[in-house]
Amino acid sequence: MIDRDSLRSAAGVRTLVRIAGDRGMTPAECLVATEVPPAALLDPAAEISVHDELRVVQTVLGRFGDEPGLGLVAARQYFRSSGPSSGPWSIALLGSRTLRELLEVAQRSAARTMPLGRLTFEEADGEARLLFHDVEIPPGMRAFFAEMTLAGLPAFDRELYAVGVPVRRVSFRHTSPGDVERYRDIFGVVPVFGAAVSGVVFDRGLLDQPLPPANDAARDSCGQLCRALLDQRLTRTGVAASVRDQLVRNPGEIPDQVTVALGLYMSSRTLSRRLHEEGTSFRALLDEVRQTMSEVLLTHTDMTTEQVAARLGYAEAASFIRAFRRWQGCPPQTFRSRDLRPNRSPELV
Repeated sequence: MIDRDSLRSAAGVRTLVRIAGDRGMTPAECLVATEVPPAALLDPAAEISVHDELRVVQTVLGRFGDEPGLGLVAARQYFRSSGPSSGPWSIALLGSRTLRELLEVAQRSAARTMPLGRLTFEEADGEARLLFHDVEIPPGMRAFFAEMTLAGLPAFDRELYAVGVPVRRVSFRHTSPGDVERYRDIFGVVPVFGAAVSGVVFDRGLLDQPLPPANDAARDSCGQLCRALLDQRLTRTGVAASVRDQLVRNPGEIPDQVTVALGLYMSSRTLSRRLHEEGTSFRALLDEVRQTMSEVLLTHTDMTTEQVAARLGYAEAASFIRAFRRWQGCPPQTFRSRDLRPNRSPELV
């Protein structure tokens, strides 16, 4: 059952209001059936109820629901303005080494961004299938939410990676619109409409292959976020600051001391000496980065302990759990359950 009184980020509604505005509908008209003031759309930390979000969707679709692929437009705009390269989920997503890892994290991310519907993943007959289930969604909104959700996979690709993952087949339960160009542009193929289930299908062999390199814009955005998070705890200058920059340069890839030293054009011994002169060490800076990033991922995402450990460069979760006990005095799951987490900052919601 969906809790329609539960609160969610207003990011999705902001996107839809922006789309409606491009088509001549004012924010006040979009929000007319809700208790949401237009000023809330200007607050990045604003939250609204699922009930009010669905009212906005219903109102906008009542005006523009006949436009082919409106959910695709919403997906693209959402991920450009509030999506995977702009918050803590970017650390998780960009740290994925394979498509399988990306999909695991993307499913968890989608659970937070979708007010209704459910994503499942299955492997069969040489295919990998990401399926969207819409039975809880009112019939008039099913096409919109299916399009917005399934367009998330290519949206992730375009926002995060230099090269996208090729799609083998796409299907939607709703009937075919008159114009399918948007669908072809987003997915690279024309979907099958009127299908039994909505889903995106690709070659199963791609699941465990290394993902392409992140594009420069996504990597730089993620690096800036990491540096800002670290500076909130402790501002570093000199060589120590340069080391931290190297450690967060590529999400999911934590370099060792020799690699960092080479990146700074010095020997490992010289790096150790310079850091000692600044009152720190490579191990201390590495712990600083891992502790901060682990707290952010545990607080702001639904990643498992194993997934967090992998993003921080641990070969196994047990090593991460031991390190986390040393930092916090408790294991990661206790950290979550006891609500020992730091307060959320508006920039991270």
